[in-house]
Amino acid sequence: MKTMHDLHAGLSTLGKNDLILDVRSREEFADGHIAGAKNIPHDEVATHASEFKGYDRVIIHCMRGGRATMAYQSLTQAGLKNLVCIGTSGMGDWLAAGYPVTRG
Repeated sequence: MKTMHDLHAGLSTLGKNDLILDVRSREEFADGHIAGAKNIPHDEVATHASEFKGYDRVIIHCMRGGRATMAYQSLTQAGLKNLVCIGTSGMGDWLAAGYPVTRG
């Protein structure tokens, strides 16, 4: 899974123990996010690392990829191995494609 298009195509194959982690700001998240995604801003993810250890996969994304990459690096340094980073794409591509979002 390298892009938001890959994520959209694979939504139906995600397991109940897979997490979509949106690392944008709370305001950006409220403006529109993937249904079921969890929001923790990129500069706070390291403090939540232990929560993510129980997931099969944690799929990290942001608006364009930069913050997702920073969050991925932070969580990798915390010892997590179950991470998927969408570092070259993001919600900008999701929105441009017209994929569904949840607001609030």
